[in-house]
Amino acid sequence: MRSRVLLVFGGDSSEHEVSCLTAGGVLRALDRERFDVTCVGIAKGGRWVWVDEAVVRAYAIVGDRLPVVDDSHPDAVLVRTAVGADVARVENDVLVDRTAVDVAFALLHGPFGEDGTVQGLFEMMGVRYVGAGVLSSAVCQDKAAMKQQFSVHGLPSGPYVTVADSQWRSDPEHCLARIRTLSAPWFVKPARGGSSMGITRVTDPEQLPAAIEEARSYDPQVIVEQGIVGAREIECAVLGSLDGPPVASLPGEIDVHTESRFYDFATKYLPDQPVSLVIPADLPADVVTRVRQLAVRAFVCLGVEGLARVDTFVLPDGSVSLNELNTMPGFTATSMYPKLWEAGGLAYTELVTRLLDLALARPLGLR
Repeated sequence: MRSRVLLVFGGDSSEHEVSCLTAGGVLRALDRERFDVTCVGIAKGGRWVWVDEAVVRAYAIVGDRLPVVDDSHPDAVLVRTAVGADVARVENDVLVDRTAVDVAFALLHGPFGEDGTVQGLFEMMGVRYVGAGVLSSAVCQDKAAMKQQFSVHGLPSGPYVTVADSQWRSDPEHCLARIRTLSAPWFVKPARGGSSMGITRVTDPEQLPAAIEEARSYDPQVIVEQGIVGAREIECAVLGSLDGPPVASLPGEIDVHTESRFYDFATKYLPDQPVSLVIPADLPADVVTRVRQLAVRAFVCLGVEGLARVDTFVLPDGSVSLNELNTMPGFTATSMYPKLWEAGGLAYTELVTRLLDLALARPLGLR
């Protein structure tokens, strides 16, 4: 009997379009001999809608346009039952095509999806789901909270300053003075953003106020990180296990062919950009070991489940520092996370199946 998968995508965040791309990739990769699927999109504004498989399967970049969830689709709802939850389509105020959900795969990036909110909904509805739980999702979405946890667990990470909404509104000069205690370049980021949205690389102190306002247009809470000069951006994929500790892939490298070497949104997702994914990264064996060990440590210390992409910096002396941990990384067939596992012999479809099997095996309730 095939397991019934609820695929959730889109979302009310700046990463809506990236989530749609991810959903199209995962749907095309699903092993249909093992899984039936229902597709539910979250339109901008928050409506849950029932989306036909053919629509999701066709999601792709056309020119420089990315797909979005069309809110003209019929409403979709989750209904709590005695043994879990059903998903249904709404037609003329009547629930139709009501189907039990065995496991949810929320391919949501950013706030209101990757941050513990949807995970909390699934917990309350008695639905097993792929990926990190409520607390670890929330912590890893908030870059300041994540870095605090790195520090608590003795995990190496670079210097940073947080700029709270109330601090910026009441005393911006004090905020700027705190930032200037860090060495340039500065990376000014929304604290709870992703996909490089709202991020500015700053080398001139005069540009800081504008960069902070840009980040605040995505999130009132801002984090400013000290750039690490000469560092290489190395990423590692971590995957949970049914019967043992999590495992780390060989590392890969983001090689941006621009003077700033800034891996921004366009470079990440639009075609024909000046960037290469080098898999595996050309690193000495001892550095590869350090990256993989640190990635697994971060995964375990932050209580992550299922999957994560751990982003690190490798310094010229071979030391390794954590940048961030993504609990729902980009997951198209050409994204770094699946490409790293593919290089290790785990194909895209097998990876999706492994994640669903991990989710189906987890118990409901507190664990």
